[in-house]
Amino acid sequence: MATYFPEVGSIVYEGPKTKNPLAFRHYNPDEIVEGRSMRDWLRFSVCYWHTFRGTGSDPFGAPTLQRPWDDGTDSLDNALTRVDVAFEFMSKLGVPFYCFHDRDVAPEGSSLKQSNANLDTVVAKLKEAQARTGIKLLWGTANLFSNPRFMHGAATSPNADVFAYAAAQVKKAMEVTKELGGENYVFWGGREGYMCSYNTDMKRELDHLARFMHMAHDYAQQIGFRGQFLFEPKPKEPTKHQYDFDAAACLNFIRQYGLLDVVKLNIETNHATLAGHSMMHELEYASIQGVLGSIDANTGDMLLGWDTDQFPTDIYLTTQVMLVLMKQGGLAPGGTNFDAKVRRESIDPVDLFHAHIGGMDAFARGLKIAAAIRSDGMLSDFIKKRYSSFDNGIGRKIEIGTTNFADLEAYMLQKGEADANISGRQELMENIINYYL
Repeated sequence: MATYFPEVGSIVYEGPKTKNPLAFRHYNPDEIVEGRSMRDWLRFSVCYWHTFRGTGSDPFGAPTLQRPWDDGTDSLDNALTRVDVAFEFMSKLGVPFYCFHDRDVAPEGSSLKQSNANLDTVVAKLKEAQARTGIKLLWGTANLFSNPRFMHGAATSPNADVFAYAAAQVKKAMEVTKELGGENYVFWGGREGYMCSYNTDMKRELDHLARFMHMAHDYAQQIGFRGQFLFEPKPKEPTKHQYDFDAAACLNFIRQYGLLDVVKLNIETNHATLAGHSMMHELEYASIQGVLGSIDANTGDMLLGWDTDQFPTDIYLTTQVMLVLMKQGGLAPGGTNFDAKVRRESIDPVDLFHAHIGGMDAFARGLKIAAAIRSDGMLSDFIKKRYSSFDNGIGRKIEIGTTNFADLEAYMLQKGEADANISGRQELMENIINYYL
């Protein structure tokens, strides 16, 4: 078998003092943190689309990444070669999982039948590569946004034939995800939204999207797919307003249409910030509602207004993420998927290793810092004290529902004035994080 990264060996942990750029300084997969290995806490995954299909193109420029393993075509032979590239890369990096869209791994044919046949051919090779390397599929999904047929959306398209085509494509993608042992299946809205409210029947589109999800769930039950379903919130780009705007919007949709026991959320950092939230906010909101299932690990550029999908290197960010994930008890069967791409100026294949190593080390540091913060209890102790007025007395009655407005009025008429507030200590809380960094 050909070697596509001959200059790179297996990436191993060498410790914080190493000067080797092709080694981990902080990610030691077997290191135990709070009774669990780093490997199990983080469940790293490589995304097929950016890593092996990325071209470096952007809204203002043509592709810059001319990969030596690509022959310039979207042929089936080229797709099969790309499987070898992907599994060599992931094996050397030491990640346990990968993710893909159906059209990432296999070319679209001239008909749905041909597209399915292409996918079957590549899936057979993916299955062999998984068996050979032990690398697993974290999740699969269908690309329902690139082809012009999806210009108005897929499940929310006003064209019933497009809805039907999308259903057939998802049916096939779910089948191959099951065949490959995928632990999750993701629904990313893509173009499920609108550009102009004047030509849009929003209720009908949302009803159709819910019907699509129920059909998907029914089929999963029929074929015995027990993987976790995931929605991925995103507020905009490419549509002006997407129905999966943020975690709250997704959860409202899930509850409204009876999908609460069917689907959880896959939260992405860059999507959170495009929605005007922090990643920690979106994670915390999803977690307290019991719907945080997986994450896409990346970051955006706050000086740019689009989804730049950069690799995460900010230790504050990864610490915040891990504080939420550790409080929840981890992500399994979800994981930490690097939905991130090298910059269009980073044109050498080895840059893919540098990018993933940096992201994995950043999350490993975030994990260790979060564990230290949790062990010392400074944040949790302060939060508990801040809300202690609800632990007994009138506060306890409010929380357990044994009081009402009339009782509360009588309470305050007798007391005369509320107890004084205590300081929120925001500056101290922010300083505490810096103690550990």
